[in-house]
Amino acid sequence: MADFAVEAEAGELGFDQERLARIDRYFRPYVDDGRLPGWLITVSRGGRLVHLSAYGHRDVASGRPVEPDTLWRWYSMTKPVTSVAAMMLYEEGALQLTDPVERFVPSFADLRVFAGGSDLQPVTVPLDRPMTVWHLLTHTSGLTYGFLRAHPADAMLRARGFEWGTPEGYTLADSCDAWAGIPLLFQPGAEWNYSLSTDVLGRVVEVASGQSLDAFFRTRIFEPLGMEETGFHVPGERADRLASLYVRGPGGVLSRTGTSGRAQTPPAHLSGGGGLIGPASDYHRFTQMLRGRGAVDGVRLLGSRTVDHMARNQLPGGADLESFGRRLFAETPFEGTGFGLGFSVVTDPVALHGLASPGEYGWGGAASTAFWVDPREDITVSFFTQLMPSSTYPIRAYLRSLVRQALVD
Repeated sequence: MADFAVEAEAGELGFDQERLARIDRYFRPYVDDGRLPGWLITVSRGGRLVHLSAYGHRDVASGRPVEPDTLWRWYSMTKPVTSVAAMMLYEEGALQLTDPVERFVPSFADLRVFAGGSDLQPVTVPLDRPMTVWHLLTHTSGLTYGFLRAHPADAMLRARGFEWGTPEGYTLADSCDAWAGIPLLFQPGAEWNYSLSTDVLGRVVEVASGQSLDAFFRTRIFEPLGMEETGFHVPGERADRLASLYVRGPGGVLSRTGTSGRAQTPPAHLSGGGGLIGPASDYHRFTQMLRGRGAVDGVRLLGSRTVDHMARNQLPGGADLESFGRRLFAETPFEGTGFGLGFSVVTDPVALHGLASPGEYGWGGAASTAFWVDPREDITVSFFTQLMPSSTYPIRAYLRSLVRQALVD
């Protein structure tokens, strides 16, 4: 977006400029000492951008810098977009949260639940309740991810080619049918586990709407919001703006991954759980729609009460992820954090041991990206980089405290 720039002075919006500058001072050394290739940070309040900064490189070897129009793999920051799509269809009566998933994905009628044994000889039992759309939105479906490496079902996914991607040529429908043949970790609704749930939700969106997921996103979300450069791949004319993807190699040295070029090819599998690529400006538009309780600049995607409901903790009895969930990584703080319909939700900042507001919601991506919306302080924040996995450094916790300490009103 040509107009993606700071819109207000810090003092106008209750920030101290010198304290706000601490954000960049803290994160610059991550680039200088080689921990991150580069980053871009946005902070807004009241719908006005108060801080926009970029540092480092979108590609280290070539020296190409991070710029405001750099394109980033959003990975799991795609999930809130898919969740919004599903809730748009909910508002139109195309689906109910209580609908069984098998209504849209027939192969899910024959799901089994892991009860013992191993990945090679699993013991399974039948469902005692149907998996519903609500279970997909809340990650209480019993599905899992191959890359988690915490359960025999994860190994079964990897054995079938589902770890960080999908087998060559598989469509979203093909993948869902394959996942239906792998036992669930638990009965739907019994626990929380981060999973392929939102990919399955993407297939629900396709069937319920009669459109492919990319077409629904483009016509119903991206074009109305002006998210002009977001999609499931990067066209050739924009390829130079795509940030390279890195992992931490031996000795902590950044290593460019071999998957960096895949983003330039239209995928057969449209991943509602992690497939979108776009600039920070487009994601900023999406967060402003959420901040506006479903609307921004006169464009409304969802009713205000629908967004309010999505941002409420949905876990039974008001539980947090520490008591109800399975950890993603040992370093992930789950205390004081619940889960809504597509986002994590702060339920108790004291239990979280961090500066936060009750009701703050957001999520992050596998390449260490993150965003959140704080309705109480009327703040939205985003962080973009391209380092996998997201557990490499505690970036999100530090960013939260650095933004909050700059508030002085």
